[in-house]
Amino acid sequence: MSHIPPSTPTDIVFIDTLHLNANVGPDCWGKARAQPVNVSVYLHLTPGFLKTAGESDGVEDSVHYGLLTKKVAALVKNSDGSEREFGGVDELVRCVAEEAFALGGAAVGSVRVVVELPKVVLLAGGGLTVDVEVVREGRFERKRVEVRGVVVPVVIGVNPPERLAKQRVVVDLVFYEGDGEGKTVSMVGYQGVVEALCKDMEASSYLTLEAFVHDLSRTVFKASSQIEAVTIRARKPSALSFAEYSGVEVTRRRTDYGL
Repeated sequence: MSHIPPSTPTDIVFIDTLHLNANVGPDCWGKARAQPVNVSVYLHLTPGFLKTAGESDGVEDSVHYGLLTKKVAALVKNSDGSEREFGGVDELVRCVAEEAFALGGAAVGSVRVVVELPKVVLLAGGGLTVDVEVVREGRFERKRVEVRGVVVPVVIGVNPPERLAKQRVVVDLVFYEGDGEGKTVSMVGYQGVVEALCKDMEASSYLTLEAFVHDLSRTVFKASSQIEAVTIRARKPSALSFAEYSGVEVTRRRTDYGL
């Protein structure tokens, strides 16, 4: 790990984990209604921008994160107080970034928006997280979707007792979407992907976690043509007596499977 600091100053103003209820499309039961949504916003500012505020000790020389918080919180309601319906998480991300660019002006180079949906995927104990870096005009520079804590019961292991009963394997997944119009995967799509993974894995058996994640990667790409790469971290809670987990982690691209 490098301990050398960046060659230029880094200046970021952020809001961490703003708790909201927002209608960003179907929830875990397939109903389009407000659900818990946690929003974090990171304004990447011109290097050295916060130097003036640091010297003056005045909030007017910075980007007012209190005002940004109010503007983001207000997004989930229409002007008449009714619930606003977003076309999906991507639309919420763009609206949040738009408010950040408007408030910070030319000082904002890019905006990172992280949206956590703790209850949108029933099989994921750690919920679903959409992490996007947005540049001017609402263009997504980078997007990743993470699903954590999926528990899959599967026959796995080389020892004879392990061949007789299913064990819990805990899986974390990071999906990387393709670029371009029409390649955005909806939240319903991700829930379907996770359900397909669990169904296939439960019906299979393995000697090793290496084979398990290999098949899991292939199943991801078959479940959605819009996912270009995936990182899979799989761990067995019961494999070792004196360690909490043993596991493997791989990152694979669609092209690695000729798909």
